[in-house]
Order: sequence, then structure tokens, then C-alpha cells
Amino acid sequence: MKIHYDIESIPALNTTAVTTGTFDGVHLGHKIIIERLIAAARTIGGESVLLTFYPHPRMVLFPDDDQIKMLNTPLEKENLLQASGIDHLVVIPFTKEFSRLSSLEFVRNILSNTLKAKKLVIGYDHHFGRNREGSFAHLLEFGSLYGFQVEEIPAQDIDHVAISSSKIRQALASGDLNTANSYLGYEYSITGKVIKGKQLGRTIGYPTANIEINDNYKLIPAIGVYAVKIKYALNIYNGMLSIGKNPTVTENGPLTIEVNIFDFDLEIYNKQITVYFYKKLRNEEKYDSINQLKSQLAIDKENALKYLI
Repeated sequence: MKIHYDIESIPALNTTAVTTGTFDGVHLGHKIIIERLIAAARTIGGESVLLTFYPHPRMVLFPDDDQIKMLNTPLEKENLLQASGIDHLVVIPFTKEFSRLSSLEFVRNILSNTLKAKKLVIGYDHHFGRNREGSFAHLLEFGSLYGFQVEEIPAQDIDHVAISSSKIRQALASGDLNTANSYLGYEYSITGKVIKGKQLGRTIGYPTANIEINDNYKLIPAIGVYAVKIKYALNIYNGMLSIGKNPTVTENGPLTIEVNIFDFDLEIYNKQITVYFYKKLRNEEKYDSINQLKSQLAIDKENALKYLI
């Protein structure tokens, strides 16, 4: 897969099948669109192009909205799309100026003149252009004008519930890993740097690595304790992770992300790890003593291993 971070860097193309959207999460619904895109490119003897945007349009149009959270960092999205088999990933810098492009200008300047689209594959109820004015009907009209066909993929369902990035975010925000992971088609993950914490865990037999997430827009699942797998230096370990404020040992403390990696004794401060979420074990609780907390952690570990082994 070749990645292009602006329109000007795209090489001369002859015939392409194109899809466009934010593709946050690259979930099962997205994968169906991508499969159809690749098949369409093969049918017309051209290359497949996925056109997306960064920053997310909402970050630019509503810069003061601190509730915007994304399922993927840019690198995570690139890695997921790399595995999908598309030929070209085009990441257009989304600016206020770009947001003012009309639907006609978007189709003429980018899809037709630059990408040489002969087939456009879009998801159900797709809108584009200034104020989301462009619709499937507009694309059919523009297609006849600029020489491309349009295929709309109908809403894809799991158990009669339409898959969407918004529903996955809602599931993660409530700690519903079963729903989130089933819609994604993979285990949700976070990646961050290990930093020093209060080091209480090691005094009670459960040392933890505190994780610092550098991307402010990355969605962190609901407060609670989770069964997780951890990737470090190409190796995978079992573990349990806590997201919360440690009410047993501190009052109104900051939100922390701490993972206890089972059967692990390496020094990993300032190293990067990735955590994959498998199951929420319980909500965060305040215990009357450190001994009670220690007893609960033993139960948590036992329960985590049931889901991980």
C-alpha cells in the first residue's frame, strides 16, 4: 500500500476505484466496503484508492469540543488499512478551507481530475462536500457527467444492529467489550509509553506499568478493571489493567491507566507497549484496606486468565 499525505504527492493514475470516508476504527462495516472496493478495482483493471482525512473534520470544525474521541490514532488506522490490501491510501489534510469545497468541486477536482475515478464505492447514507450537501443522488448525477459508476453498499448488520463507529465508541465508553470487539472484528487496543507511578502495586505483589497516552483524541474505555493482553518487543503477555482513580489509596486522584503484566519482570520505563482489551472484569471499587484490595486483585487475576488462556 502506498500512502500519500496530500493531493500533490499522488502519482499519475489512469484508472481507479475509489472510496472515501473517515474510516475510524476500520470496523467490519468498513471492511465490507474495502472488499467491494478491491473487487471493483480488479473488475475495471485499475487500482484501489481509499481517500480519508486528518485531522477528523469535527476536530477542525468544532475545535473547542473536548468530547471528540477516536477509535484509531493515525498510525493505527494506517496499519489496519495496510493489512486490507488496498493499493493507495490518500490522507488529505482537512482544513477549514478544504471544508468549503462544494460537492461538485470535490468530485471534479479530486475524484475525477486527480484520482481518475472510474468506480466509486460508498457506504450507506454517505454525504460529502460543504455542509455535507453531497448525497448518493448527487454522485449518480456527477458520475454520468465525469464518467464514473457509483456503487452504494447497504447498511451492514450484526444481529440486526447497524455497525457504526459511533456505536463502537458508545460500547467502549460503557465497558461493553463484547459488543465493541465484535463490531470491530479485532480486540480494541491502546498504545502508550510506560511512566513511573506511585509504585504501590509492587509492595503488594502486583506491580503495574503506568501507561501514558500521547494522543489526546484516543478513546479510553470506561473506568474499571479489564482482562488484557500486552505486546512488548514483539512478545505477547497476559495481564489485567485498571482504568481509574485508585480510590482505595487516594482521594480525587488523577485518572490513571495501570497494567499488571503476568509473569513479567523486565524494566520497561519509557518503553512503548500496546494493550489489547478482551473483557471488562468489574467496576472500580473502594476497599476498606490494602489487604482487601490485594485479595480482590488475586480474584481479578484468576478471572482474567479464564478469558485469556
